[in-house]
Amino acid sequence: MSPRTPIGHDLVEQLSALEMVDAPAKAIAKFVRSTKAPAKVNEALSGTWLGHPVHPLLIVVPMGSWISAVLLDWAGGKDSETAADLLLGAGLAGALPTVATGYADWADTEPASDSVRRIGIVHATFNGAAAAMFGASLAARLGGARGKGKLLALLGLGAVSVGGYLGGHLTYAEGVGVDTTTFEELPEDWTQALADAALGEGEMKAVEVDGVAILIARRGGRVYALSNTCVHRKGSLADGELLGDCVKCPLHGSVFQLSDGSVEQGPAAYPQPALETRVREGSIEVRAPQ
Repeated sequence: MSPRTPIGHDLVEQLSALEMVDAPAKAIAKFVRSTKAPAKVNEALSGTWLGHPVHPLLIVVPMGSWISAVLLDWAGGKDSETAADLLLGAGLAGALPTVATGYADWADTEPASDSVRRIGIVHATFNGAAAAMFGASLAARLGGARGKGKLLALLGLGAVSVGGYLGGHLTYAEGVGVDTTTFEELPEDWTQALADAALGEGEMKAVEVDGVAILIARRGGRVYALSNTCVHRKGSLADGELLGDCVKCPLHGSVFQLSDGSVEQGPAAYPQPALETRVREGSIEVRAPQ
């Protein structure tokens, strides 16, 4: 019996091998990062203010509008033509912030695996082509060529469907946009992490506790502990820097409070997991919040 291959598996494998897109993809990602460099812009696009990435929430606007428009085109009759046109326009308007937030999320995956970089840029290309087709469809309708407009919208729906499939792969298979610490199991009981004498004032170190990388820091005489893996893109916080009572990730500059892991500055959208600490018999001990 031959092995079963999931639908789309071969497509994803082929896209992952597209070395030719690496150079333009890296250049585009660099441009996007420089454009969104101001902290407020970065946080707005990344969802720091919301506590959740913005891009997945915005997708429903163009997708829902365009799908509805195509359904009305082919099943709604002549009375639904105006509604279909309005839905096309609403989808195009909603596509602008959707594209911006999507590029912002993807650009922050650098340095990324080859598959994330390549599939991401193809995902964006299909969605961009879909938006262009829907725009051309609306223009054709306004010019009196409704039949041409309906066909262009149908082609656009096909393109955005492929783009959506690739976007789902980036999230569910590649982990883009997820909290990278989700599956960490922090110790439930007090567990020795580091000798108290090994950590000076204003210092931080990464240690492994029950298989999880933990950042231990001492600031103002107090000892703090956070997951060392940045929730945003897996950066090692121990390789970053202490900024007052916060720690800054070296990859994309997210800043977290040492006391509770809350986000002081994005692009991270999720708080950093924090642990309870105590010093007992010359050792620093940690445990998950009770």
